[in-house]
Amino acid sequence: MKQHIVRIAIGLAITFFFIGHAARFYQVPFITQLDNIIYDARLQVTMPRGVDPRIIVLDIDEKSLGEIGRWPWSRNVMADLVNKLFDKYGIAVLGFDVVWAERDTSSGIDTLDALAQKDLKQTAGFQELYQRLRPALDNDGLFGQSIKGRPVVLGYYFNAEENAVRANAIPDPVLPKGTFAGRNIGFFPWQGYTGNLPIYQRNAAGAGHFNPKVDDDGVSRRVPMLLEFEGAYYEPLSLAMVRTYLGLLSNGATPKVEPGYPPERFLQKGYAGLEWIKVGPLSIPVDDTASALIPYRGKRSSFPYLSLADVIKDRVKPEQLKGKIALVGASAPGLLDLRSTPVESVYPGVEIHANLIAGMLDGKVKQKPPYMLGAEVVLLIFGGVVLTFLIPLLAPLWASAAAVTGMVLITLFDFWLWSSGGLVLPLAASLLMTATLYTVNMAYGYFVEARSKRHITGLFGQYVPPELVDQMAEDPEKYNMEPRNADLTILFCDVRGFTSISEALSPEHLREYINEYLTGMSVIIRNKHRGTLDKYIGDAIMAFWGAPMDDHEHARNGVLAALDMLRECAAMNQRFEERGWPQLKIGVGVNSGRVRVGDMGSEIRRAYTVMGDPVNVASRLEGRTKYYGVGCLVGEATRRLVPEVMFKEIDKIKVKGKDEALTIYEPVGGNIEVDKRTSDEIKMWHQTLGLYRSRQWDQVDVSLLNLHRMNPECALYELYSKEAGNKRRNPPPPGWDGVTVFDEK
Repeated sequence: MKQHIVRIAIGLAITFFFIGHAARFYQVPFITQLDNIIYDARLQVTMPRGVDPRIIVLDIDEKSLGEIGRWPWSRNVMADLVNKLFDKYGIAVLGFDVVWAERDTSSGIDTLDALAQKDLKQTAGFQELYQRLRPALDNDGLFGQSIKGRPVVLGYYFNAEENAVRANAIPDPVLPKGTFAGRNIGFFPWQGYTGNLPIYQRNAAGAGHFNPKVDDDGVSRRVPMLLEFEGAYYEPLSLAMVRTYLGLLSNGATPKVEPGYPPERFLQKGYAGLEWIKVGPLSIPVDDTASALIPYRGKRSSFPYLSLADVIKDRVKPEQLKGKIALVGASAPGLLDLRSTPVESVYPGVEIHANLIAGMLDGKVKQKPPYMLGAEVVLLIFGGVVLTFLIPLLAPLWASAAAVTGMVLITLFDFWLWSSGGLVLPLAASLLMTATLYTVNMAYGYFVEARSKRHITGLFGQYVPPELVDQMAEDPEKYNMEPRNADLTILFCDVRGFTSISEALSPEHLREYINEYLTGMSVIIRNKHRGTLDKYIGDAIMAFWGAPMDDHEHARNGVLAALDMLRECAAMNQRFEERGWPQLKIGVGVNSGRVRVGDMGSEIRRAYTVMGDPVNVASRLEGRTKYYGVGCLVGEATRRLVPEVMFKEIDKIKVKGKDEALTIYEPVGGNIEVDKRTSDEIKMWHQTLGLYRSRQWDQVDVSLLNLHRMNPECALYELYSKEAGNKRRNPPPPGWDGVTVFDEK
């Protein structure tokens, strides 16, 4: 046991870490998020699916908006709807997942009132007509009268902002101030509300809030059964509808809301004890924040949907609605009542209420009482201590079996609680603790047993760039540092006008300037495009792709890296300008070909690098970028290997030391990224280049003028305009093939 003391100490530390999370001494976001993912997976596997016909969603959908008009509709339309739903269709309960917070003056009643009280106050005929017409024009009164004496439940919402308004009216609380005095329940304080017009609230059978309890990942998994406002407690829309429905079934008064506690003898000091809400014959489980888990039945449309337009236009059979619980809500995207849920990322909020109503009536709401926190802590203590002492004593194979067995048993126990008892026990901390204990023990053994391999890694590290060492260490025998021939892509990057930059900056600022430039470009080469950073040559960078790790897309990665480097240069210039530093201008040359790559140098110093003619060409291309006024030049071989990138042919050149002409190109961007204007400009330029090489100077001038109008910032067109003028005055020899010859490197 003594030889395992370090492993045991680490194991106990890991166990206590996860216990701290479970006991809520602190919260680890990753564990919480994994718990949410596991909860969602369990819910999706076990939800009953199918359609529940008891609850109907009367949908404000795109069809309704198209036929009836923009929402909100006039209250006289809603009054007719309510009358029709109860008188013709015989629904049981009607709930509104909307707030009626503003008066409806669309009938012109305000104008009529103003005339009656001012200009036409003394006109007897008008006053008589006014008294007769006003009730029919009072849309708010019509709607208020339509819901009076009927089982209609309204919706409203609370606001948590510091200076939140308190608009209109909300119902009386279901539990008075002081109900939970002395109990540590995690109610969230709300500061204001937006309720319904007082006339509606007075006439409605009830009202409930529709504030969900959204988790940190933006998903709605719970709804507060009790919300605290100014010390009193308010119910949600779903619970208010259930209470109204139960009152109808019993032909009596609406049942009251009662908090549910276990017997006092089971209560520990400091335990809040609120485990359920009792409503008549129903007990609704709640968690430590007095919220109920939403018992999602399935994906969207787990309840019948009827378009409100069809109801209003009498296109619905009465038997489709008779005796049903009806919810008016919106699924139209423009009305912004779509939520992210465990079953779908875009889910109508009205169906959340429907799921809760069905779950409460059926007793299918999952339980996550406050004591589950203690149960999770006990499970972690037991499992953590057992595995901490057991795994170090076992061989790797048996340790793996023990860890897998532990995770399987914990998962099965958790699923049994979920399926049989309806209990939600957090699982992520237990699984992660088991996996971490196993991984740390295996890593510790590996650390001791793999010294020889790490020694080899250290030897390789002095020859190859650090970013490749880890990959090579996974299979060290696969890689040979001996020089070899390989097809690679080479990149050179250099700063233009570095002398003037160095003269304009202090030594300290120059160091920062160069460090930021080299770091930004190196990150693009190494981290983003997996290139090998060969060396820094003053302010120049040399890199290549394809060795020591094979890269079949070496040319593509090199070109994309060059384009990203130019974009990063533009971003850097914005930051440099803010500091008052000179603008950064770079030139990039990229070329592909067969080169010699490997560990080369002298007995004093060696390095993993590349040599060969394609390397020299890449360097020469970088040097020509300034002449042509472009940011990047690539060779013909590279262009052929990257068909998915659009290139602009720049010229055919002969560089010093080379007899063959080389066609050079500027990469513009991905074929699908380049807009039509740029594509048309490149096509016109290629035509102009053909005219230039065939000595049609007048047409060249016209084309270059048009190109200059399309892109006045392009220095290339100015260069060719001057060259065309020179060749018009001094015609090239008869054998001229359009190749530009450079005598200098």
